[in-house]
Amino acid sequence: MSVVTVQLGQCGNQIGGQLFSTIIDDIHAKLSSVHVPPNKNKDYMKEVIDRFFIEKDEKGTSVLQAKAVMVDMEPKAIAQTCVEARRSGTWMYPEKQQFCQKRGSGNNWAHGFCVHGPRVQADIMEMVRREVEKSDRLAGFLSLMSLAGGTGSGVGARITESLRDEFPHSFIVNQVVWPYQTGEVIVQNYNAVLTLSHLYQTSDAVVVLENDSLQKICSQLLNMKKISFRDINKVIAHKLASFLLPATSEDGGYSNSNDLGFLLQHLVPHPEYKLLSLRNIPQIAEKSMEFSVYQWHGLLKHLRQMLIANAAMEEGIDWDVQAGSETPRGTTRYNRSLANTLILRGKDIDTANCAPFSERKLYADWVPADCRLCVMKQPRAFGQYEKSAVLVSNSSSSLGSMDQMVGKAWNMFASRAYVHQYVKHGLTEEDFLNSFVTLEQVIASYKNL
Repeated sequence: MSVVTVQLGQCGNQIGGQLFSTIIDDIHAKLSSVHVPPNKNKDYMKEVIDRFFIEKDEKGTSVLQAKAVMVDMEPKAIAQTCVEARRSGTWMYPEKQQFCQKRGSGNNWAHGFCVHGPRVQADIMEMVRREVEKSDRLAGFLSLMSLAGGTGSGVGARITESLRDEFPHSFIVNQVVWPYQTGEVIVQNYNAVLTLSHLYQTSDAVVVLENDSLQKICSQLLNMKKISFRDINKVIAHKLASFLLPATSEDGGYSNSNDLGFLLQHLVPHPEYKLLSLRNIPQIAEKSMEFSVYQWHGLLKHLRQMLIANAAMEEGIDWDVQAGSETPRGTTRYNRSLANTLILRGKDIDTANCAPFSERKLYADWVPADCRLCVMKQPRAFGQYEKSAVLVSNSSSSLGSMDQMVGKAWNMFASRAYVHQYVKHGLTEEDFLNSFVTLEQVIASYKNL
């Protein structure tokens, strides 16, 4: 089941390039470090290639081409990403599947959505159709984009709508990067509100990764001193790959692969709840790996507490927060879930006790017991970790950031700050209000979990 990746804007293209590099590094890992027999390793590699790449013959040599379409209103990020892929010697992007112009959207969502979007969507969708036709079976689309900019968010929202119109029965997952709370651009809250509200109407799921949390992982867990966007993109790519690379679930004697359809069927059972978060463990600096030994009991104990306390990493978890705990005013103190998928990779996965992730108190009261947790396994190690796990959660994890972002955007809108810059490109004040209403409903739904 093929996944076609749509890389949107500078952020989306840089993450996409790093994601495909991470996947390639995984399938080219030495057999001695992956802990599976040669025949099973060969089957795994074939499944990965079928999912994300196409094998092409170039001058008598077999070359892997990513199943991807690249979009940006400025050419620099696309050109750089394509050059780095070719330079790797292991994979490349397909030719003529890149769309760029000479001028960006100036961090203005309306410019991307109302001006660039309608002009370019026909050309971009033609590229998408060509990429889809290369696949025997389409699992769906993975769109990579930021929330704060103009092209990634504005054009990205427009292209997501076009994907839904053109492929109404295909799954669409949008991975979005939440801006720093301290601010990247003055109008980032407007852009984020407009993007999320539109994606919520068209996408099947929105995977949220926050820059502030990613920055902490780089500095505190990976011991990086000078953190670049490339470093952050590597962390994002690791999280996405650990989620999307093949794994299986045993259900009633039948083996199910973690293609997009199977994942979303469990994780997004209701259209009011589409926000997904990723937590993976362990995360350590490469030079420390050979000195680290992990057991499943310890890893899963920490991962469960990360979920309960809504922590992005295993360091500094608040162990005082317990499932079922409340504040003095009677409000829920811990992170409640609608559904969770736990994916285990590496040695001795059958010895891991996953039952604590099914505990009733972790979930909304109305979630049936058999709909709470899906466990998937892959005996092949990932990312040089002998044992690793990723927890994909549909929970109230992003509620605080979203509530804060909507509040800031509303305060700006109430004083009409910068609204004229959006109106001049065709967006109306009613469009703003509709977006606020959409996200207020999302916030209310998650608060009721």
